[in-house]
Parts: sequence; C-alpha cells; structure tokens
Amino acid sequence: MRAIVRPFIVVIERYYPDPFVFAIVLTFVVFIMALGLTDAGPIDALAAWGDGLKGLLTFIAQIALTLITAHALAHTDAVGAGLTRLGGLPKRAATAYGLVAFVAGVAALFAWSMGLVAGAIIARQVALQGAERGLRLHYPLLVASAYGGFIVWHMGYSSSAALFVATPGHALEEILGGIIPVSETIFAPWNIAIALVALGVVPVVCALMRPGEQEVIVLESSAGDLQPEEPATARPMSPAERIDAQRGLSAALGAALACYLVYWFWQRGLDLTLNIVNWSFLCLGLLLARSPVHYVKLVTGASATVGQIILQYPLYAGIMGVMMATGLVEVIAGWFTAIASAQTLGFWAFLSAGLINFFIPSGGGQWAVQGPIFIEAAQTLGTAPSRIVMAVAYGDQWTNMIQPFWTIPLLAIAGLHMRQIMGYTFVVLIVTFFIFGGGILLAGAG
Repeated sequence: MRAIVRPFIVVIERYYPDPFVFAIVLTFVVFIMALGLTDAGPIDALAAWGDGLKGLLTFIAQIALTLITAHALAHTDAVGAGLTRLGGLPKRAATAYGLVAFVAGVAALFAWSMGLVAGAIIARQVALQGAERGLRLHYPLLVASAYGGFIVWHMGYSSSAALFVATPGHALEEILGGIIPVSETIFAPWNIAIALVALGVVPVVCALMRPGEQEVIVLESSAGDLQPEEPATARPMSPAERIDAQRGLSAALGAALACYLVYWFWQRGLDLTLNIVNWSFLCLGLLLARSPVHYVKLVTGASATVGQIILQYPLYAGIMGVMMATGLVEVIAGWFTAIASAQTLGFWAFLSAGLINFFIPSGGGQWAVQGPIFIEAAQTLGTAPSRIVMAVAYGDQWTNMIQPFWTIPLLAIAGLHMRQIMGYTFVVLIVTFFIFGGGILLAGAG
C-alpha cells in the first residue's frame, strides 16, 4: 500500500496549490466553461458571479460559529480530559489511524459538522498522546484519516438531499407526487449496508497507508493544545473581577440554552440543523467553562481558526452563482442523462454529482440544481427517485476527498496544509469509488 500511496503524495505535495489559489483558478475555469458551453455572454457570467458572492454569507457565519464553539468546548477542562483519555486508547499505529477514521465517520453520520470538528480534534489528541507514550504517529495521515471518515456524511442523519425531499412542500413535491420518506433513503437497507461497508473499509485503508519510520511527521505540543492553565498569581480581586469569575453566570446562560434545546427536540424530534448543533456546542461550553471570562478566553483562542473560511467561501458562492444562473449545471448533467438506462441512471447521477461537486460543494445547493434534472430522467426511464436522491448524495460526498472546500475548517483546527493530506485522501477517493459506484449499481432501478 505504501508503494501505491507514495506517487500520489509526491505529485500532490509538489503541484497542488494553496486552497485559496485553487478557488481562484476554479473561478476562472467556470467562467471559461460558461462562455464556451452555454449561451451566456461575458457580462451575464460576470453578473452571475457578482450576484452569487453573497450566497453563502449565512452559511459562513454558521460554520464559523461551529468551529469557534466546538474548539472552545474541546478546550474546557472536562472535555479536554476526556479527549486526552480517548487519544491515549490506541496502543499501535495502525489502531490509531483506524480509530480516528472510524470516530470521524460515526460523528459525520450523525451530523456533518460534528464529523469535521470531532475528527480534527481527535486526530490532534491521538497524535499528542501517542508522542507522549513514544508512539510515532504520522500526523498528516491522522488528519487525512479524520477527513476520510467524513466521506460517509451524506448517507447519514444530516443528509441534505434526503432531508430536502422528505420535507413537505419541497420544490420537487409536485413532480414526485409527494415526499420521499427517509425510510426509503437514509434508512433504506441498501444505503445502510453501503454506509457500513464504507465505514469498515476506510479505517482499514487509512491504517494500511501508514508511512515508513523515516517519513513520519510527529506533532509537537504547542500552546494551543489541551493543557492545564498555569494558576493565576494570588492577589485581591476587585468587585468587577469577582463578578467576572462567577461560574454561576455562564452556567445560568448555558442552562437556559439547555432548556431551549430540550424544548426544540421535544417539539421536532431529533432535528439536527446546523444552528442547533451550534447552540448545543455553545450550551455545553458555557456549562463547562470556569467562568464567563474563561469562556471568552476560550472563544478568543478559537477565533484564529475561521480566517480561511471568511476568505474563501465567498469565492465558492460566486462559482455556484455562475453554475446556476448560466445553466452550466444542466449542460453537465445532460451529458450523463443522455447515456443512461433505468439500471444505470443512479450510477451516472453519482458520477455527475462528483464532477459538479467541484464547482458546487454544498450538498443542499447541489441537489437544488441537479436534482430536478435527474428526477425527470428517472421518471422517464422508470428509476426509483430514492435511488437518484442517494446517488447524488454519494457523488457529492465522494469527491470531497479532493475538493478543498470542506477541508478548510478541519485543517484550521489541525494546523496543516491541504497538500499534506490529499495524497492519502486521493487513495480513499479511489477505494470508495468502487464502494459507492458498485453499491448504487447493485441497488438497481428500485
């Protein structure tokens, strides 16, 4: 396996650009494709790009809050101690890589944001605890393992496409003649089986990719890691400082949030939106912090992780704007529907979704523009719509392994560059092609 992985690592480390440069190049590639493959003119494409730049502003704020609150929670005393113990579980290198991939995958099936954040934090803790025990672990592969586990997210509880078509009043309800319940998508036996296969195979692949001893890059402990703070110098506290140090204040706010979360889940069931995930992280952070001021310090320390998101995500919003407004998505999807049969439409939907994911790496956004095209083709050919929903989901999550959009929050926490992990995730991409592609073909037309 090392001999197979090595060429990918060498090529990517030498030639793969910075994610921001990748986003810039992708912007101009989409412009050229729109001008060459659609009827849009230069002004049309420019207007679509400019109008689209603001399209992810709400999401940018949400994912930034996810990173900050999760990072702060991980650095509270109780959670930090728990992560330290978890990081100390692996006794061998192979077990360490497999554990990180498996935990990240399970978390991603529950909620995609948890998969990214938990994977990055656990990878870091496993690396640190291993170093303390003399276990030499290759940190880039640990982080790649965390991202490899993320590849199953769109098959799980936060699947954008599946939840979209299961919601009454969705945009395709008239075409479909109703909703598609999650029992036919997320909880369909064939989807669960494919997810379990991926969740079992990816950790094994990650363990097999471990490099030779001379190539191992060990993570060194730094000030930002989970370490106990030095006690403050004893001195009389002013009245204001005594108020700032009152744990009851932050705990009371956390308790209020907890009450709201109980109400939310009581009313809606286990409805995990990104906002609710954020309020859950905030609630736990407030409850576990030593004081309001302590939590402010944790948040301040976490804020350094969001810079790349604020810089890059508007560019992807602009790319999405060009893809949607010029009809480029329809052109690309049409290439695949033209050669499909009832049995193979799901497979071609999977491949087209993987390609379109480079330009529209938002699961919900991708389904909104690609879904109608393939649903109409499914009705013409006689393919079950549920197969198409999950095929698009598989393609979306599949090429995330070589698309830097979702690595940005993970790498911000891990402190690595995309090119340090992509050689490994490219191998995960190849392996999971056979799992997802083969699985959707075996699922058939329904």
